[in-house]
Amino acid sequence: MKKVIFALSLAALTLTSCGTKKKIAALEAQNKECQDLLNSTTVKLNMCLTEKEALSKQNDYLKQNNSDLINNQKELTMLTSKGAQNLEKSLESLREKDLKITRLQDALTRKDSVTLALVTSLKSSVGISDPDIEVNVEKGVVFISIADKLLFKSGSYVVSDKAKEVLAKVAKVVNDKPTFECMVEGHTDNVPFTGNAVLLDNWDLSVKRSTAIIRVLTKELGVKPSQLIAAGRGEYIPLVENTSADNRSKNRRTRIVVLPKIDEFYDMIEKEMKNQKK
Repeated sequence: MKKVIFALSLAALTLTSCGTKKKIAALEAQNKECQDLLNSTTVKLNMCLTEKEALSKQNDYLKQNNSDLINNQKELTMLTSKGAQNLEKSLESLREKDLKITRLQDALTRKDSVTLALVTSLKSSVGISDPDIEVNVEKGVVFISIADKLLFKSGSYVVSDKAKEVLAKVAKVVNDKPTFECMVEGHTDNVPFTGNAVLLDNWDLSVKRSTAIIRVLTKELGVKPSQLIAAGRGEYIPLVENTSADNRSKNRRTRIVVLPKIDEFYDMIEKEMKNQKK
């Protein structure tokens, strides 16, 4: 009987031992599966963390880039605004310059009209049929050129009576233009002046002839002295080469330059500029 009970106990122990091994094996398998899952999950977690870090950096970059773009846009807007203002200022400056040019051209046109009218008046008063008297425009200035044979004797600065008739016509025109000036220029040929107690050379002769004409214009013909300028050019501005008696005769002349006062001319332009800005 004892043997039977021992055998049964041994069999039960054997069966129990076998069941435990199976459970252990199952648990080990389950543990291995969990470990594999854990390892896999850990790998995925690390990948997610790495990706998260990369995305975070990209996000920071995009934020910074967006901020830079906003700042650049603001700067561009400011630059565009300043550029528009500068452009407007430049256009305004150009408009002012164009206006000045237009006003200056208008003033010059009016000056040319006055000059043309003065030439016509002088030619009508002096008479253009006399070949020894020329009325012309040179570089925008009116001048009357009178041959010396109508004014003086050779080597003399005494004004002849015939010259006074011509100068009376000139004086009439000048007196009609009280704001104009007249420069009386004396010119000689290149024959050396021998000199006397009063005159030393052609310079002296040309100046003396100029002042002699001015005295006639002021003292006898009523021209205001403030309108007249005396000038002697000597032999140094010839019309033609002094190679013959005829050419030397052409070079011996008195030129009366009639011109508006330069300061009044520019004052007129300045006033027009100021009136346009109002």
